[in-house]
Amino acid sequence: MKHDLRPECAPDYMEPDALHALQLARLQETVRRCHERVALFRRRMDERGLTPDDVRSLDDLAKLPFTDKNDLRDTYPYGLFAEPMGNVVRIHASSGTTGKPIVVGYTREDLGVWSEVMLRSFVMAGMCGDDVLQNAYGYGLFTGGLGAHGGGERLGATVIPISGGNTERQMMVLKDFGVTAICCTPSYFVHLIEHIKESGTSFSELKLRVGVFGAEPWSDAMRAYIQRESGIRAHDIYGLSEIIGPGVGIECSEQNGMHIFEDHFLMEIVDPDTGAVLPDGAEGELVITTLTKKAFPMIRYRTHDITSIIPGRCACGRTLRRIRRIRSRCDDMMIIRGVNVFPSQIEAALLSVEKALPHYQIILTRKGGLDQMEVSVEVTKEMFSDRVSELEAMRRRLAHAVEHTTGLRIPVVLAEPHTIARSEGKAKRVIDRRHEGEETP
Repeated sequence: MKHDLRPECAPDYMEPDALHALQLARLQETVRRCHERVALFRRRMDERGLTPDDVRSLDDLAKLPFTDKNDLRDTYPYGLFAEPMGNVVRIHASSGTTGKPIVVGYTREDLGVWSEVMLRSFVMAGMCGDDVLQNAYGYGLFTGGLGAHGGGERLGATVIPISGGNTERQMMVLKDFGVTAICCTPSYFVHLIEHIKESGTSFSELKLRVGVFGAEPWSDAMRAYIQRESGIRAHDIYGLSEIIGPGVGIECSEQNGMHIFEDHFLMEIVDPDTGAVLPDGAEGELVITTLTKKAFPMIRYRTHDITSIIPGRCACGRTLRRIRRIRSRCDDMMIIRGVNVFPSQIEAALLSVEKALPHYQIILTRKGGLDQMEVSVEVTKEMFSDRVSELEAMRRRLAHAVEHTTGLRIPVVLAEPHTIARSEGKAKRVIDRRHEGEETP
């Protein structure tokens, strides 16, 4: 494949020996800065009898202590910053709906790295400076909007900062402004597909050709649905605020795993229970160390995202290693009758059935002291007007697909069109009613 000529993209094709030398130099500098400036990290290094001089190879990374989300909350708001506030030019934060928000900071240099990896992400997705980008990620404290915005402008694309929500306006802009690329959550784009079709507009009337979707786990079955229904190429992008925001990795034209920008982010896969480092190909928890962040460096951050590193080079010619699509987060795992079940498994099972729609919810209840699961799935207006026997046949096909994927007989109920709430940001797939009072056996 012809290499992209933009100088920012050159590291995508760096030979492994040169990349490893760069990573080691950057890791040693990051560890030294954190040891000097971050009290929590220095204390944990001291407890292990380690100094920055003990990092002599990339394998020594495994000696270093982990960082997790609780550390960010315990040191709220600025306890893990490695730069004085005078050098911090931007703050982002999580919503804090489950406790103290996660607060992250950026120096000007950090913002330069962020826009660089987002530019490389867009190039990898097939975008160029001639594209008109509708950025429907939320602006504000959430990292999605401004992260994509910076990369789009650095690419030279025309960026429309429409932010999330207001579907009618999204559709108007999509049609009237000649939009060729869009960024948003995959569930929100499914919502847009539905509205566009109901408005009588055909995607063939639009110039849209590529979508960059992320901020929530989604499946290959969902990608197939999006590409089939809209005719665009749908790319999965990966990122999290604790590391930098969107732009940690993305799929290339091969759509076979997400390349991680390893010159800035060092990745490991570890056993979620023991923390032991696992070899390429083994599934486990993704752990990331930032190599160039100044204001808010992270050493061995446990993402709780479950994936694996794909062995071997990608057919696109890039040398950056890839991870498989994020199957789910450890936090999202549900245990039903002793079996681990992830929402993404349910989604893949449902969308494997012909005519199934990607509008579903998983309802958790408790009965007799045991967790119970039910799946509610919308069907089309045409199908709901069909005979009852055909609806029942559809329900059985969906239930069989879920059982085939999970090994569990999980009740599936069909819902009328437009009865499951649509998302303008991250989709709420799981409704947890286990604490609303146990059902009587």
